[in-house]
Amino acid sequence: MTMAASRHVLLVTDAFPPISGGSGWSTYELARGLRAHGDRVTVLRPRPGTPAGLRVVADAFDGFDVHELGGPSPPIPFVRNYVKNERLAQRLAPVVRDLVRERAIDVVHGQHLLSIPGAIAGAHAADVPVVATIRDYWPVCYWSDLIHDRSSATLCPACSAGMMTRCVRAHAGPGWPAALPAIPYMRANLRWKAGRLAEADAIVAVSAVMARDLVARAPALAGRRVEVIPNPVDVATLDAAARAARPASLADIAGPYAIYVGKLAFNKGVQHLVPAALAAKLTWPLVVVGDGPDRAGLEHAARTAGLDVRFTGWLDRSATLAHVAHAALLVFPSHGPESLSRVLLEAGGLGVAVAAMETGGTRDVIVPGETGLLSTSPAGLAADVARLVADPALRGRLGAAAKARVRATFATAAVVARVGALYDALIAGRRGRG
Repeated sequence: MTMAASRHVLLVTDAFPPISGGSGWSTYELARGLRAHGDRVTVLRPRPGTPAGLRVVADAFDGFDVHELGGPSPPIPFVRNYVKNERLAQRLAPVVRDLVRERAIDVVHGQHLLSIPGAIAGAHAADVPVVATIRDYWPVCYWSDLIHDRSSATLCPACSAGMMTRCVRAHAGPGWPAALPAIPYMRANLRWKAGRLAEADAIVAVSAVMARDLVARAPALAGRRVEVIPNPVDVATLDAAARAARPASLADIAGPYAIYVGKLAFNKGVQHLVPAALAAKLTWPLVVVGDGPDRAGLEHAARTAGLDVRFTGWLDRSATLAHVAHAALLVFPSHGPESLSRVLLEAGGLGVAVAAMETGGTRDVIVPGETGLLSTSPAGLAADVARLVADPALRGRLGAAAKARVRATFATAAVVARVGALYDALIAGRRGRG
């Protein structure tokens, strides 16, 4: 379907401008792609924890028309969640409605947990279609990651009262009994989120697994329009990273190195990094780009094992991409259900071979044995790392195929064409009903 000449799109997002995190960059790439097509883009961002009120952001990021809605974020667990969810949606909806009417918005597109419920309500109040993009499991998991217990290798099967008791115990620590009275609110909050999401004109899941899991875990979404459209990747940015010199911080590494990029937390599987490197007998340096609550433990494990592991902390995007572009392989040990990892998309677009755990939407990016290696266990991940280290021809073949696949399927222009076609169908349908 050919996209219409021009639309005015209101993107309602928790993260703009992007600073870190794949979801923020994915929203930014969508905004840039729409603008490049000729669409007008207005951005609305709720910012809990800032002074209350709506304000236009002066000198907004990359010239976009950005509005921010400030409001409270009390430091009390569960109360904070209520204020940033149910209460924020009530405050956000009339702001969306008024922006739609004042600026002749054609379609509203909610991007994240905090922004989607209010975006849907406000769009309906203004009688324009609304799309919601889902990038994690917030409609079906209070913690958004389906991880109920660090000692378990399996993900939460369903959000029953019993399973919620287990995950409260894991998240609240020694004081978990005091949190048990909050379970009725937590369950009601999930029903509310799924119910609000079901009111969108279309739901975009960024991977096939995400689409399947949403419908399976949330009865309210049965029969709703769910489209699988991936996150976009800017190929020009990847090409610039590929041309950049090797980062000066890696000047002492004469040969190849492996890399991990992401938050240093349990759901990212960092607990498997050092054991996998040891089992693979990795003699290359392992560069770890990122930070998080498990960094100290990871550093201790690396020292104890005698491995050459370099911790950079968080880097800006250009530096991160430069580190990835010059790596010989990327290790992706994720434990949680990745919806569609931006790290995998960018590594693939740079032609870097990947050894990954199969989780969530990873298979949407990696075709096993063609564009990367997939494993279902830490032992399998270690074997794949060892295989890639020992076989430069395999690394080259997988990297080249991954590069071609990412650029054909996930490039911004291709993704924006699919999003635009969805917009056009919804706009035409709304006008036809009118």
